[in-house]
Amino acid sequence: MGLDNLTTQKRTGAGIPTTNGRPAGGRLSGLPRGRQIHKTFNNIKITILCGFVTILVLRGTIGVGNLGGSGGEVENQNLIEETNRILAEIRSDGDPSDPDDPAESEINPNVTYTLGPKITNWNEERKVWLDRNPEFPNFVNGKARILLVTGSPPNPCDNPIGDHYLLKSTKNKIDYCRIHGIEIVYNMAHLDKELAGYWAKLPLIRRLMLSHPEVEWIWWMDSDALFTDMVFEIPLSKYDNYNLVVHGYPDLMFNQKSWIALNTGSFLFRNCQWSLDLLDAWAPMGPKGPIRDEAGKILTANLKGRPAFEADDQSALIYLLISKKDEWMDKVFLENSYYLHGYWAGLVDRYEEMIEKYHPGLGDERWPFVTHFVGCKPCGSYGDYPVERCLRSMERAFNFADNQVLKLYGFRHRGLLSPKIKRIRNETATPLEFVDQFDIRRPEHGGHSL
Repeated sequence: MGLDNLTTQKRTGAGIPTTNGRPAGGRLSGLPRGRQIHKTFNNIKITILCGFVTILVLRGTIGVGNLGGSGGEVENQNLIEETNRILAEIRSDGDPSDPDDPAESEINPNVTYTLGPKITNWNEERKVWLDRNPEFPNFVNGKARILLVTGSPPNPCDNPIGDHYLLKSTKNKIDYCRIHGIEIVYNMAHLDKELAGYWAKLPLIRRLMLSHPEVEWIWWMDSDALFTDMVFEIPLSKYDNYNLVVHGYPDLMFNQKSWIALNTGSFLFRNCQWSLDLLDAWAPMGPKGPIRDEAGKILTANLKGRPAFEADDQSALIYLLISKKDEWMDKVFLENSYYLHGYWAGLVDRYEEMIEKYHPGLGDERWPFVTHFVGCKPCGSYGDYPVERCLRSMERAFNFADNQVLKLYGFRHRGLLSPKIKRIRNETATPLEFVDQFDIRRPEHGGHSL
């Protein structure tokens, strides 16, 4: 995803922050003066245009004189077009060219694409850094430090309701991370202009690894995936000898060579040299344009069931692991004993059954850890499923998870399709009894029923 002026730095209290902040003095650091001036003029234009629109609306509503003469309708249409043009420019991915910015060179298709300078001794450097900075341990109270990473494009959604569901998805992830002591980064910038779209996660993950040596695991999660078991914790000790944990099936991978053998909507990378090497091997299919188009043809020809379209990160990873199995698979764990990725279409209509028969903390088909809305694209203008079905299902998933959080406070949603809540118990003079009974961080106390 692309921050032009962000430099990688090892953390001595610095690096990519895990909470939003603003530099001292209020000025956005690294923003060229020419771009600042351009954005200021845009704001002035919008203010003036809004004034003209107001006058036009007043003229049409209360009949104020002959402000615009016979050409009023033409002027109104021109004004609307100019407003839309400026708004589109502000919302576009690419800022106008700035004379203060260096010219960007075009990618050479004859040279293997890289995410950055080759790093070969990260394990040693990271160990030295951790020894010198004991205030940033990679294990806290015996648990490996995890950084959950998610994000969305820098532009507003095509449909405003999409922004609403992005907010709900973010709230859901913050709740889970708060409960389980996990740090979270939400990214809205393209750190590499060549790796937009599906591929934007790769340069972001690499940058976070190098900027946060104290983090043991980087956990990527798509914005359209929700935690639906707020009690379940990933069994990290199970992966002591592995560096990549991804939901997948060995039979689909190596016998059927299926393009859906694994899902990269939710996976964990250990912060180590092996992971940097895998990212380096994974990225060359990702640059947009001819490289990505040609790589897509190779993936479609070699992976069963894959439609003909440009290379995507998931198919590329499957192809890499199949074609170089001996090199990579010893450190890859294909997890399917719980739902690190749970396909939404087979889950959301069963939530009432789950509530009746089971309890959170299971993480599998009885109470899915993650429900992933593959193919819905609530922020985009297209998708593989009807928008109404997707939004209805996302509402159910969000409320299903939110009930597990609200329970401690004595509330729950009136229904899985209702944003309204109702009280489920009265306040008492002994509130700490309810904390021990209903806090989902303490499942051993029996607070499972919803």
